[in-house]
Amino acid sequence: MLTYDLTSLLSTFEQWALFCEELKNLSDKQWASSLEPGKWSIKDIVCHMMRWDRYFYESAIRPIATGEELTLRHLNYDEFNKESMDIAVSLTPSELVQQTIDARMDIISEIHAMPAGVREGKYMDADGNEFYIPQYLQDFIWHDRHHMGPLQQYLKAI
Repeated sequence: MLTYDLTSLLSTFEQWALFCEELKNLSDKQWASSLEPGKWSIKDIVCHMMRWDRYFYESAIRPIATGEELTLRHLNYDEFNKESMDIAVSLTPSELVQQTIDARMDIISEIHAMPAGVREGKYMDADGNEFYIPQYLQDFIWHDRHHMGPLQQYLKAI
């Protein structure tokens, strides 16, 4: 079985929420800017992250915490990401940052509150695939870094 330090994983997982605090000071023009021509705007990236957090919270983390079946299933990433960009347009940067932080912290709080046996359990998602919280955290820490790295470079350059 995979060994892990939950405290370390959750601390690293929280870095995205802490990083989003730094984004509060960006101008509307910066929020709308892309890191590279033809790529997503900063607002699109942040909304994409918030929506994935919200999806995993609602379809996996909360159901595990409440003893319900997981509704998590493989989604069409392109459609999900397109919807994220559509939603981003409707949110102010301040609203988006707060929703992003809230979504991430909901996950962290819920996992912290779980008994060890619950958080260390292996569950089946709605597609019949195994879901394991420590692996989910590791996967999304990678995803966070995938987006945070370029964003951090951009912020240093402005």
